[in-house]
Amino acid sequence: MVNIVHQWLFTALLGLLHPFFVSVIDINHNQQDRSLEISVRIFTDDLEKTLQQFGKTKVDLLNPADKKATEALLAAYLNKQLHISNDGKAVNCQLLGFEQIKESTWCYLEVENFTGFKSMDIHCELLYDFEKNQINIFHVKNKGTEKSYKLEYPKNTVRFEF
Repeated sequence: MVNIVHQWLFTALLGLLHPFFVSVIDINHNQQDRSLEISVRIFTDDLEKTLQQFGKTKVDLLNPADKKATEALLAAYLNKQLHISNDGKAVNCQLLGFEQIKESTWCYLEVENFTGFKSMDIHCELLYDFEKNQINIFHVKNKGTEKSYKLEYPKNTVRFEF
């Protein structure tokens, strides 16, 4: 019993000393609205540090001094680090906005007039410029089927086929 408690405490201590760096990207083809809906969940403190390096300015996502400037910086960063191709053709993702939920920032993007796809190529380097242990987890939904993939630094591309 004591040995199990020691193992648990050791594991918990390692988790505190070596935090994990992860984002979750959900991509959903909404057939009815003919759109591609994308949500990106990133730990707020990691995203703020990355945006500060990227934009060379102080960033406060919880209480932005200028929300439009913060959204523009966030959109520029996401468009630089996340590229999606639909059946070999690049799509243009528009940032709809962002919000804070607990310790994470949720960013919402959309591709309008999206008719569907058989394959989707994703090039993603979200937070790779901040943390070399970054993991980006993808969940892609198309026509009722969901596929997932874990993209770990330095790998930056993944293909989904439906």
